[in-house]
Amino acid sequence: MDRYAGAFEEAVDGTRQQERHYQLLSALQSLVKELPSSFQQRLSYTTLSDLALALLDGTVFEIVQGLLEIQHLTEKSLYNQRLRLQNEHRVLRQALRQKHQEAQQACRPHNLPMLEAAQQREQERPSPWQAMEHRIREEQRAMDQKIILELDRKVADQQSTLEKAGVAGFYVTTNPQELTLQMNLLELIRKLQQRGCQAGKAAL
Repeated sequence: MDRYAGAFEEAVDGTRQQERHYQLLSALQSLVKELPSSFQQRLSYTTLSDLALALLDGTVFEIVQGLLEIQHLTEKSLYNQRLRLQNEHRVLRQALRQKHQEAQQACRPHNLPMLEAAQQREQERPSPWQAMEHRIREEQRAMDQKIILELDRKVADQQSTLEKAGVAGFYVTTNPQELTLQMNLLELIRKLQQRGCQAGKAAL
């Protein structure tokens, strides 16, 4: 008798899983219609069905949420680093201006035109001012490159994580079209999540 009860439970679970898969697939097909037609064509029935299968137990929703939180923290950290660098540069510029103003204030009136001319020449030819501006540009360029590399690394980490989780359409790539397709897939997952399509919630 227990054997029959177990078989019945498995059949019921299988039926629930099929219903759940159908619900997710229907919701995905509906959401895909909101995408540009060029991406609609690339999202075949098989791809959407595979995506719906990956979403069945709700784990992928949790993974995507975790990846988004990590991404937001990373972006905030990089933004703050860039702000700090800009503030340091602002302080450097202010210090040099202050030095010039103090020199002008300490200068006797009859020497002021000569001092202003010397300071103007200092700003026009290779000088501490130009060296500082060159250093600032180089530091900003290096910071921007660091930010781009860090964001590229995060994207690759996300792609790898989702590929390992079995999410259709995800693999490590730098191809712009594939990246856009993956962003659209992520957006579909997020919209399903917002609609309450996680495991255990039947309402779509």
